[in-house]
Amino acid sequence: MTDFAVLSRRVQIVTMHLVLLAYTVFALFPVILVVINSMKARNAIFRTPYALPNPDNFDLVGYETVFERAGFPSYFLNSLIVTAGALALIFIAGTMAAHALAEYKFPGNTALGLYMALGIMVPIRLGTVSLLQLIVNLKLADTLTALILIYAASGLPLAVFVLSQFMRQIPRDLKDAARVDGASEYRIYALILPLIRPALGTVMVFNMIPIWNDLWFPLIVAPSEQNKTVTLGAQTFLGQFVNDWNAVLASLTLAALPVIILYIIFSRQLIRGLTAGAVK
Repeated sequence: MTDFAVLSRRVQIVTMHLVLLAYTVFALFPVILVVINSMKARNAIFRTPYALPNPDNFDLVGYETVFERAGFPSYFLNSLIVTAGALALIFIAGTMAAHALAEYKFPGNTALGLYMALGIMVPIRLGTVSLLQLIVNLKLADTLTALILIYAASGLPLAVFVLSQFMRQIPRDLKDAARVDGASEYRIYALILPLIRPALGTVMVFNMIPIWNDLWFPLIVAPSEQNKTVTLGAQTFLGQFVNDWNAVLASLTLAALPVIILYIIFSRQLIRGLTAGAVK
């Protein structure tokens, strides 16, 4: 390789990293702005919004309001229950459906897979009225159970589509060997799950973030005080004439923590799942 080719390659790498760094700063800037302003006094938020907290403007009144007067722990627990319940249903139903589509050949297998993939293209919010009527008929209005079922239904198409593609890449000889050893179909299903961990991590992260951040369905399906989620609870501090910006920023900061922690834990699995899916 000539010196010019080496230099050109280094320039390309440096340029690529600079572009990625610039995009990272652009994407993280609003989040950082929310965090630093959540720890400042009200007048400092508007006077010096881009400055870091210092001894003169440092104030945690927003966090005190969130925990003492707003019932934030209850909102956080509701969001945790809804998200965990929906992800559990997506995991159980999604992995089983994907295993059936990938493992067993039957008439309509391909058509059924395409039908389930259509759910990725059609936003579930288009069916809000019908979903609300169904929830009322099932006597689940204003309950966390209704939210869990709605989010599970919205996340299943993506889960089945991604997981079935990964399961088809598992060597059939491995599963046939397990059958020869006397393993049941449920045992084979359990043996496959550790082999698709990158795909599972990708599916869980991509479903967890919109569920945790959603405002639409909590506002329509479960708006009562005892069933409010974190995102809906943050609206408590936004009024027609007076907005408690300290509490709003503090609640948004606390609401973002689980998503950030989840990404840190599953980032390696997420990247492996995305790159493996791209190669396949």
